[in-house]
Amino acid sequence: MSRTKTIVPWRLKVACKLLLSQLPKSQKLLKKLPIFEFGSMADPEYALNVFLRHFDRMPQSIKGKGFVALELGPGDSLFSMICARAFGASKIYLVDVGSYAEKELLPYRNMISFLNSRGYSVPEIPEGSSFEDVLELFNAEYLTDGIASLRMIPSNSVDFVWSQAVLEHVIRGEFSELLIELRRIMYEGGICSHRVDLKDHLNKALNNLRFSDQFWERPFIHRSGFYTNRLRMAEICDLSRGAGFNVELATIDRWEYLPTRKNLLVEHFQQFDEDELRVKGFDMVLMPHRPSN
Repeated sequence: MSRTKTIVPWRLKVACKLLLSQLPKSQKLLKKLPIFEFGSMADPEYALNVFLRHFDRMPQSIKGKGFVALELGPGDSLFSMICARAFGASKIYLVDVGSYAEKELLPYRNMISFLNSRGYSVPEIPEGSSFEDVLELFNAEYLTDGIASLRMIPSNSVDFVWSQAVLEHVIRGEFSELLIELRRIMYEGGICSHRVDLKDHLNKALNNLRFSDQFWERPFIHRSGFYTNRLRMAEICDLSRGAGFNVELATIDRWEYLPTRKNLLVEHFQQFDEDELRVKGFDMVLMPHRPSN
């Protein structure tokens, strides 16, 4: 599959994705095609490792108290819900922009068996349970209306927020509002841990920076399956501070050389420093800013 993604020209991927994304029930169809990338969170070991990567950044004082957790953009699997419960979460919110999660229970039973075989204590799903019963078993809420769902969560109530390659997909015009809502719901001693992928979702380069904002921010591009908001690391950090967070960069990954020549980018992105454009991904920890008295 990875070889197919590499050899298909990015322009052809754009055309195919735009066409297929307009079809009815396109989400299920796109998952079957190698030119579309969906998360790997249906793999138990991968899901656990991703969760631990974020969880390990949480202060010890929160880990031991039955914390309230929220995953932003769980995608096609809610395995992280089970991981959070295994590590002591008392309440779990799973917030997405649509109902994409697997509803069949066998994968969740397999995830529970995997964790219990590793020595964790996770309740088994009773026979005859429904997907809704599983959510209730883990005291989880699966909310699928994006920012509107965040508005339903009480202020100062969440200890731990995390996302894995999600922030870059938030529509640019909604990005600041999302951060403001995350800040509102955060407990003062809590943290957010976010992995952000700045590569294009075409050929893992910077081909998405070739297009003007006028074209790129149209609704049909938002629905395309390759949309990213194209915010660079410094911009995301500045917006996070503006929403009331302190920002710590845990990791920064850079290309040695730009994967797409700078002169091929639209004028706006040609103005960016090359060091900023070479950032292909980073891990960001956000902590609520406490105003000085």
